[in-house]
Order: sequence, then C-alpha cells, then structure tokens
Amino acid sequence: MFDWIQHLADWLIYSIFNIGADTHLGIALNFFVYDTLKILILLFIIVFLMGIVNTYFPIEKLKDYLNRKKLYGLEYFFSSIFGAVTPFCSCSSVPLFIGFVQGGIPLGVTFSFLITSPLVNEVAIAMFLGMFGLKATLIYAGSGILLGTIGGWILGKFNLEPLLSNWVKKILDNAQISSAEYEEEKKTFRQRLPEITQSAWDIVKGVLVYVLIGIAIGAAMHGYVPENFFAEYLGSGAWWTVPLAVILAVPMYANAAGIVPVIQVFVAKGVPLGTAIAFMMATVGLSIPEGTLLKKVMTMKLIGIYFGVVTLFIIMSGFLFNILL
Repeated sequence: MFDWIQHLADWLIYSIFNIGADTHLGIALNFFVYDTLKILILLFIIVFLMGIVNTYFPIEKLKDYLNRKKLYGLEYFFSSIFGAVTPFCSCSSVPLFIGFVQGGIPLGVTFSFLITSPLVNEVAIAMFLGMFGLKATLIYAGSGILLGTIGGWILGKFNLEPLLSNWVKKILDNAQISSAEYEEEKKTFRQRLPEITQSAWDIVKGVLVYVLIGIAIGAAMHGYVPENFFAEYLGSGAWWTVPLAVILAVPMYANAAGIVPVIQVFVAKGVPLGTAIAFMMATVGLSIPEGTLLKKVMTMKLIGIYFGVVTLFIIMSGFLFNILL
C-alpha cells in the first residue's frame, strides 16, 4: 500500500542527496521521510472519512446507539481485532485514534484499538510464524488482542474523557455543531465536501509539529541505536530483565514487522523469547514518538495513565511468555 512512499524516500535520500543506505544518517533520514509522508496521508484520509461519517451520522446518535446496544464488552474485543488487522505502527495509529474520538466512539473502545494496532498485524504474524513457530505466534497474537481488550475495558471504566486535550474537546464541540447545522441545511454531499476537506486539513495542520518531532525522535533511534546494546543486558534470564526490556524499549521506535527480525537476533544471542517479545511490544506500543504525538490529543495525566496500564500489561505478558515458552 505504501511501497511508492518507500521508493520515493529511497530515491530522495540515496539518489538525490547521495547518502549511503548503509550509513546511520541514511537509515534515519529514510525512516523520517517515509513515516512522515505515510502518517500525514493517513491522518488526512482518516479524518476526512470521519468527517463524512459525522456529517451523516452525528456524534450524539452514535453515542446513543452504543449506550442502547449492550454488547457486554465485545465492543472492546472487536476494536482490538480491528487494531490487529490494520498494519499500522504506534504513530500511524494516532490519526485513527483522533478519527475515532472525533466520531464519538467511546474512549475505552478507542484505547482498545490504540493498544492492539501497533502490537499485532498480519505482516508481523507471518514473520513471527516463520521465525518462531506456530505456538509462539498464537501466544503473541492472542496476548496482543487480549491486552488491547482488557486494557481498553479498564481504561474505559476510569471516565477519562475530561482528560482529553482542549484541542480535541474543541474538535468534538465543532463536530456536534456542524452535524446539527448539516441536518438543518440539508446540503448535498458535493456542497459539503469543501467544508469537510477544510476541516480535515485544519486537523492535520494542528498536529503537524507533533508528527514531525515524534518521527524525528523515532528516526534517530532507528538509525543510531545498535541492537547489540540491548541484547547484552537482557540475556541473563533474570526476573528483572523483563521490566528492564520494557524500560529500554521506550526510547525506541519501530513497527511490529520491522522489529521482529531484531527479536530474532535477540533470541539467537540468548535473550529469552518472553523478554524479547516484551521488548518488541514496548518498542511498538510505548515509544516516545507516540507519546509526543499523543500530547496533542491527551493531557499528560491521561498519557501517564495509558502508558502505565499498557506497561504493566506488557511486563505481565513477558513473564507469562517466559513461563509458557
């Protein structure tokens, strides 16, 4: 889907700027160009589509529907499944998070998606299956979906909506006003299209700085931090290596498919598979770049609660993996 962006990044960095593909700078800049273009395109498309949804199915109607229909927690599971089948990294998931919140999806259900989406995707599952076998793959995929389901359910019980940023609250207020106006004006879709497009573009401009800062941090980590540095400290198998793996992974940034080969190197060098998977989950689900992006849509308190719950679950999963595998 995004191969053309990768080809463009390769051409720009390696051919136009003539920076070596095997250099730290080349790897970092290539990563920055690719992820910046991909995330901005995704953000615009998703917010644009959610703008159309808001126009014809206003936020209040969606909230009323979800309140009337008792799904007994399955909405969190379905959101996690959706997160698992979408091939997005943590920073790519943030645009969808914004779209979900804008569309009136309950915050806990949205968190289920945000947790699972970077942890599990079909590409990573295919790679995991080839490298570690069926049992490890089922445990990895199942735990990622379970983590998102339970984590979203727990976060949903905390009534965290007041901790969304003022920027998001303003978007929600404007969406409700716009929906009411649209219903009264009875405009055609073609007449509404310029307004929807402008609204989507305004949201993209609102998060642009955070996107660039977050991806720049991730690109630097991706290009300059050697994998041997981590394998050296995580190979003892002691109980504390699991939480240490999570702590060391937070400054990193990669998607699940990109980190799986690194995990294979870790395991080959003696790192227990559970510890390696905990490192992988923290890398894709708790990165500093993701936190930078989330700062635009959440208060620091909400980011701390979200990261705290996910960190606890990943550490528990790491211990479980080490016992089972």
